[in-house]
Amino acid sequence: MTKLNATAKLVKNYRIDVDDGRAHAICLDLEQDDGGTDMGPSALELALMSFAGCYATIFMLTANKMRKTIRDLEVKAEAVKSEEAGTITETEFGITIVADMPEERVHRLHELTVKGCPVGKIFEKAGVKITYNIKIEKQ
Repeated sequence: MTKLNATAKLVKNYRIDVDDGRAHAICLDLEQDDGGTDMGPSALELALMSFAGCYATIFMLTANKMRKTIRDLEVKAEAVKSEEAGTITETEFGITIVADMPEERVHRLHELTVKGCPVGKIFEKAGVKITYNIKIEKQ
């Protein structure tokens, strides 16, 4: 079992500094329209950013295990926050991959990535509708 740590410390108003106990920190804040100073992403935005970052990390780790060279990777995520649910209910990913490999290999790589992405599993278990759009470019 692996333990993860996080500490959130109020700085001022809605600005919160969050750290992982390993010398990594990020500032969270609300938009000015919501009373914040917009000094950082909101916690919900950070969750979406974490999901996109996790997908990209697992994709690259999996590609390396498969001995596949990825020249470039971009993962854009857009989420819908339902006022009724009060949280994210839908997420759409736009994934652009630059690699010289057959399309079926890229799709297999994607399947393994989705299966192995721990942040994605949190979103799935929360019932978020997730759509992945993959674009493959060759160079």
